[in-house]
Amino acid sequence: MISTVKLSAPCVRPTSNTLQHASKARVTPTTRRSMSVSCNAHSEASRVQMLKSRVAGAALAVAMTTVASPALARLDPVNNPELLPAEYTNVIDVAGFLTPGQEDRIAARIASLEEATGFKLRVLAQNYPNTPGLAIKNYWGVDDNSIVFVADPNFGNILNFNIGSNIDLQVPPNFWTRLTSKFGTKKYWTENGEDVSIVNTVFAIDNCLREPVSVGQCRDIRGVLE
Repeated sequence: MISTVKLSAPCVRPTSNTLQHASKARVTPTTRRSMSVSCNAHSEASRVQMLKSRVAGAALAVAMTTVASPALARLDPVNNPELLPAEYTNVIDVAGFLTPGQEDRIAARIASLEEATGFKLRVLAQNYPNTPGLAIKNYWGVDDNSIVFVADPNFGNILNFNIGSNIDLQVPPNFWTRLTSKFGTKKYWTENGEDVSIVNTVFAIDNCLREPVSVGQCRDIRGVLE
């Protein structure tokens, strides 16, 4: 689940000594400029790549998520296994957003999705720092076929996701952006309730993952409580 960054070989900028040694190879002013431009591009790409890796790593450490809000990536990591239920469940609501009936409905939908597709959707409703945090990784056996959906209203948009690589390959990237824009905004969950936001999001993900891979896949964001 944790993405790794492969660093390419370091770029060596041409110095006066290296250019003198390379004179036999007829290094021209144009070649020097090309080498400098190449090094600048390499350095910038490496910097951006490392920055993305650090942000993703920080977000994962907080709540196992690829976050919708940058604020979540700045929080301290939490690991509270004592907040995990004694009995295994695919839906953990430590924040009390869902009714028992809603939890059962979501759990049944998740089980049906996993049986039909092999994809594992897991739901954690929390109010940071009141969360199991890192403990959910081993509890749920998070892998490349998993989506961990963390619902936390403290950061504006309530929807946060950690998306397994196999699912990332199948689902259009803009689906997650459109999903958070529809059911995750503060205006939406304030007016409709955190529970409605969570239930609609689960059903929208379920609908998307059941669609065959195609040009129009996951085009419609369809919840259930609309």
